[in-house]
Amino acid sequence: MNDSHALTVDEAGDGRPALLIHGGGGPMTIAAIVGHLAKTMRTITPTLPGWNGTERPDDIQRITDFAALLLHDLEERDLSDVLVIGSSIGGWIAAEMAIRDTAGRITGLVLIDAMGIEVPGETITDFFGLDPRGIAEHSFHDSEKFYVDPATRAPEELAVMQANVATLRVVAGDPYMHDPSLRERLGEVSIPVLVLWGDSDGIASPDYGRAYAESFPGCRFELVANAGHLPQIEQPAATFAPIDAFANGTDRREERR
Repeated sequence: MNDSHALTVDEAGDGRPALLIHGGGGPMTIAAIVGHLAKTMRTITPTLPGWNGTERPDDIQRITDFAALLLHDLEERDLSDVLVIGSSIGGWIAAEMAIRDTAGRITGLVLIDAMGIEVPGETITDFFGLDPRGIAEHSFHDSEKFYVDPATRAPEELAVMQANVATLRVVAGDPYMHDPSLRERLGEVSIPVLVLWGDSDGIASPDYGRAYAESFPGCRFELVANAGHLPQIEQPAATFAPIDAFANGTDRREERR
């Protein structure tokens, strides 16, 4: 990978660094978490190359390429005691980062309805085969509240969404939404891990989430009630509370005082 790739990154707040990685829906899917954590932490929120009109270089073809790029960015910034939070495929990227973090920069990992592993008997819904109504029905507990008719969206917004899906198909479409080797490699992660899952996730079930959590040596699993694949949007308070508790419990600054 060419380490000179420029990342589009938004930063806010002060304190312990928190890297927040969005999923296939783009940065807007984690905006609420960013706004909440920026009150007490230094939030670092990249737009993954290929999303929201950014260029995806030809050598970024897989989820592991994003993980390498973001780890390099942490190194360039010389950050330590980093809390990494990833939603959906952002959680997959975060998991890969934790495995590859030989410098020990990451000290806490939060996965929110993450993709990436293969679980026998648990099927990941074919996102690419769903129409907009089907995406809402599988992604949200209350789909009527969050469904937006594509006919009401501006052409520019639709174009961005279509480009995002095209990038998602390239990096996570084959094999679909998983790496056959990832689950076994999660056993190498020694830092604390929190896995949050919406109890109504129609993309990947809570049992898939439990299997994800059980793949780590040390992990806490929590369901978020009345939420689908994006609990941070449907149930922000119930999502923020365990993240805050986890962040406080893994903050290494207290140990240095």
